[in-house]
Amino acid sequence: MERKTGVVVPLSALYTKDCVAVGDFLALKDFADFCEQCAFSVIQLLPVNDSGTHSSPYSGLSAFALHPLYIRISALPEFEEAYKGNRTFASAYRAFVKEFGYQRRFDYEKVLAEKTKLLHLLYAHIEKRIAAEEKGKSPAAGPNVVSAKDGTGFKDKFTAELDRFVRGNSWVIYYAVFKNLKDSAMQASWKQWDENLRTLSRKQIELRWDNRALKSSHNFFVWCQLRAAEQFKASADYVRSKNITLKGDIPILMNEDSADCWAWPEFFNQELRAGSPPDGENPLGQNWGFPTYSWDRIAADQYTWWKNRVKCAANYYDAFRIDHVLGFFRIWAVSSRESTAFLGHTMPYASFTRGDLEAIGFDEGRIHWLSEPHIPTKLIEDITWNHDEATAMLGKVCERVGNEELWNFKKAVRADGDIYAAHFSDDERKDNAVKQALALAWRDRTLIEMEKGTFIPVYSHGNSTAWKSLSWEEQQKLEKLFDETKQKENELWRKQALDVLTPICTATGMTACAEDLGVNLACMPEVLSKLSILSLKVIRWNREWEKGGQPYVPFEDFPELSVSTTSVHDSSTLRQWWNTEKQSVEAYLAMCGGAEAPEKDAAFSADIAAFCLKTAARTKSAWLINPLQDYLFLEQSYYLENPDEERINVPGSVNSFNWTYRIPVSVEDLLKNKALQEKIKTITAIHDGETH
Repeated sequence: MERKTGVVVPLSALYTKDCVAVGDFLALKDFADFCEQCAFSVIQLLPVNDSGTHSSPYSGLSAFALHPLYIRISALPEFEEAYKGNRTFASAYRAFVKEFGYQRRFDYEKVLAEKTKLLHLLYAHIEKRIAAEEKGKSPAAGPNVVSAKDGTGFKDKFTAELDRFVRGNSWVIYYAVFKNLKDSAMQASWKQWDENLRTLSRKQIELRWDNRALKSSHNFFVWCQLRAAEQFKASADYVRSKNITLKGDIPILMNEDSADCWAWPEFFNQELRAGSPPDGENPLGQNWGFPTYSWDRIAADQYTWWKNRVKCAANYYDAFRIDHVLGFFRIWAVSSRESTAFLGHTMPYASFTRGDLEAIGFDEGRIHWLSEPHIPTKLIEDITWNHDEATAMLGKVCERVGNEELWNFKKAVRADGDIYAAHFSDDERKDNAVKQALALAWRDRTLIEMEKGTFIPVYSHGNSTAWKSLSWEEQQKLEKLFDETKQKENELWRKQALDVLTPICTATGMTACAEDLGVNLACMPEVLSKLSILSLKVIRWNREWEKGGQPYVPFEDFPELSVSTTSVHDSSTLRQWWNTEKQSVEAYLAMCGGAEAPEKDAAFSADIAAFCLKTAARTKSAWLINPLQDYLFLEQSYYLENPDEERINVPGSVNSFNWTYRIPVSVEDLLKNKALQEKIKTITAIHDGETH
């Protein structure tokens, strides 16, 4: 492959004199000029789809719609006339510019609310002009407003624009109706709407779209998408004119409160939530809250929804990142009624039967012991200090095992959500303590019965009470059965990935790049190679973990069909890594150090940043794409006082900090910084093969 060096940045982080509050689509043009001066050949963006009230770009409200947050209002063709002739709009716009000057991090909710308000005011002006024209009192068109030189009125021109966009983007019908309903419901989830609105078929949505009384409200959202698409396409084409590849990011999952989950419910399994299994940092796993896909229904529809999604992205991008590609092989799924992901399982999964267990010596009683939690009365008695009270509480969700002081959960209890929904005591402290104890007991099992007589092992089964009670021989028999099941799963996952990724990756001419961090499936390298999908190598994590000292994988051993990077949006920055992860730093210096290598305990500086970036540029990966922050560390004057402020996201936390990063210098100033550009060009030259 052609070697390329690039930069990744959230669009919202860009800062120019024309987009002070938050980065926008047109800021890409200025940024492309800077990237050209640095000899970059790739610009990668985080997702730019509408995420509604969620600041995370990976929590999509639509798989197709662009985020109106990124519209540059002052560049809209209707802006100038409205600004000159509409006092209300002009006053609101001036107030916006005055209030939202540049800040290190932007207020997502506030900026979005105010930009949305401005868009509504501007659209109201458009409608006022149309109404005036219909009465024969149309004001003269401003220089940046659709004119009527060919004799066609403003209304006809404007309506034709909207109609043309709708014909080419049918998804906008469902998106516009959905957004209008959310506005009417004060942004409440569609699952909280009246039943007749929750369950509208696509045909019924189309009828609502055609409702003349709602046409104005719907067309507002079409207009926003039309103008957003125009601005983004103009910038994308400009980037391309610089011979720079624009790389997008397509999140694998959709927020359950999205236009797509509402309008295409058959493609989403609302009974399951996606996440990740238990690990050292997350002993209960991660429940991301997003529904899983119904791949059988998507396949029956010839993968049309997914193919349309990547085709829509191809309007702007030349390459795309496939978020969490592991999930296309197998997703970690858990019941929507579970609060954790501990009792999740892979989808698809392989299982074994009651007969398989009996064949290795486990009778009905032992199987019951392994697959059903057994709660001793004492667990709750230690909270209540009263035996009768403890048994009364247990009786609400459990059944006694014979005459023993032992209990199983009732069949009606299907998830820990049923435990939390129960009422055990008017004493809030005691009630919460009982719920927590029973929820812990709920997870205490070795096997999960998926269907009657069909089982899978709990991911962390080795920590269960039942497992610890088994003899070594019994444990070995079960482990052998579990291993045999895993072998079957590898083929299931390989087939699903090929079935799903083939139509997605061949729907357009975009270069596909995988985010394949996490568990390395045996079948993954084969599938990625077969489909020519570039894997991802985060240099600090690309180590031989099983060896003593956990050395880094040498750069010459990186696969060519891959993208290397120093950091990602979910990790610490290069500066934080150097300052806080000294074992990793020491191992890195052991691999690529030399006479020019800094001391591991040296204070981070522009020289250390240059060393790390230059050595990383020796990677064999065809593409090297580092975060903009890591390149900016080449200029010490750009360092923030608090290195934590330079992060984009801290996984596992939901707050106003995440996803609101702004670069510490304007793009205009970056364009003037020839010294920085020359430092970056040295790095691109190393990786692209001009120097060695």
